[in-house]
Amino acid sequence: MHIKLTASALLALAFAAPQALAKGPASTANEAATARHYASLIAGEPKTAELTLFFTQMPKGGDLHHHYSGSVYAEQYVDFLDKQGYCLNKLTYRIETNKAVIDAERAKPAAERNCLSTAEVYADDYTYRELLQRWSNKDFANHGALQPPPDRLFFQTFGYFGPVSNANFREGLQELKQRAIGENVGYIETMFKMSPFVVNPDFDKLAWHNASDDKALDAQMGAWLAVLEQDAGFRQSTTDFVNKIHEAAAGIDDERFTMRFQTYVLRLLNPSQVFSSMVSGFKAAKMSDKIVGVNIVGQESTMVSMRDYALHMKMFRFLKARYPDVKIAMHAGELALGDVPPEGLSFHIDQALVIAGADRIGHGIDLAHESNAAAIMAKMRKDDIPVEVNLTSNAFISGIEGANHPITLYRKYGVPYVISTDDAGVTRHTLSNEYVLFASRYKPDYAEMKKTSYNSIRYAFLPVAEKQRLTRQLDSRFARFEANIASLAKLQAGAK
Repeated sequence: MHIKLTASALLALAFAAPQALAKGPASTANEAATARHYASLIAGEPKTAELTLFFTQMPKGGDLHHHYSGSVYAEQYVDFLDKQGYCLNKLTYRIETNKAVIDAERAKPAAERNCLSTAEVYADDYTYRELLQRWSNKDFANHGALQPPPDRLFFQTFGYFGPVSNANFREGLQELKQRAIGENVGYIETMFKMSPFVVNPDFDKLAWHNASDDKALDAQMGAWLAVLEQDAGFRQSTTDFVNKIHEAAAGIDDERFTMRFQTYVLRLLNPSQVFSSMVSGFKAAKMSDKIVGVNIVGQESTMVSMRDYALHMKMFRFLKARYPDVKIAMHAGELALGDVPPEGLSFHIDQALVIAGADRIGHGIDLAHESNAAAIMAKMRKDDIPVEVNLTSNAFISGIEGANHPITLYRKYGVPYVISTDDAGVTRHTLSNEYVLFASRYKPDYAEMKKTSYNSIRYAFLPVAEKQRLTRQLDSRFARFEANIASLAKLQAGAK
């Protein structure tokens, strides 16, 4: 008798087998002891200090919703000033890149200088502290002097550190790697850089005209795709983009840590820029096994983002049909009541799934407002499409947290999820902290928390063999972790 298994069933077995083989009486007892210890930490008023200790040590398979430039801390970017020969304008807190201006500033006496080196920034505590308030959300909850709306502050930070975040990639990636290893994270899938684009005003006008005519729009995109594929300059820019990623990633993988990259398009640009960037992103993903997916970024509530949302989803659908093996993770539904008129909250996740064919949904916090919410959750459960949950980011940018966060709905209706950080450098937190927030707010049992860690490997955009390798690695890490927690629990019992 032959039993035919679906691809998803085979994948489930691939993940289940290593864990089952690793189990023995000691490991089972340690897991049970760990579960009891964890349950004591979330009982009643959550013991957040002890939960922080617990989750810092607990293996966390991966971080799947992760922006490179927003994950490097501002302090690291300050260190990059001297490396690039730039200085910080202490009046505007922006980076000066003009060599003539920099040379003129350096010729002045120190007391008259407005453009500071790395050492001078650190030596001037007022300037340094003010910089951190502009380049991240530090002191926001303390009501510092600079107090714009939180979403504006968040998105403005990228303009401040942009000149140094667009270089020094290897150093930045190595910092992220060491921080991940320090908190027992084995894999990061980072949105690294925007794929290259070209400008075509004629395409823009026609795209807006054809936005509601799928047949005409597909014909338009097909015609320009054919031109782009014959454009030597465009092909070279895509090749250079891939080479830049390979150069930055050199030496990043080892036996403790693995990193892969998503490329992305910026939804705030004109249609020709978005489409051509999308084309180069899909092509880059086909060219390199380091680039595992394509995403779309940019504040979702802006006028351009809202106006062109459906158009962008149709662009994804068009290219996904031509590159079916390229994975798509989609920022969708990162909207809260009041961000846009109510009807703007009703369709973003749905279109990302049904039109664009998203393989993962990033944020998805407007779920309760979507007109097709029940069908969205049914589809995500049936097709095994996870939502990437970013608790700190959602609370800071959109004010969505606690019982108001739709993770309560996703969990209740069986939608798979992963816990991730988003922009940990801007919002100044860690993946361990996200697990602490999740556990203390929603009180899942240990089995669910452990499954969440494994989910971040299960839903990574990686080949099955790579997932199996990282899963075996995670099995070993959990065996050590649970043995340590079991010993800690015994020590605690002895102390009592």
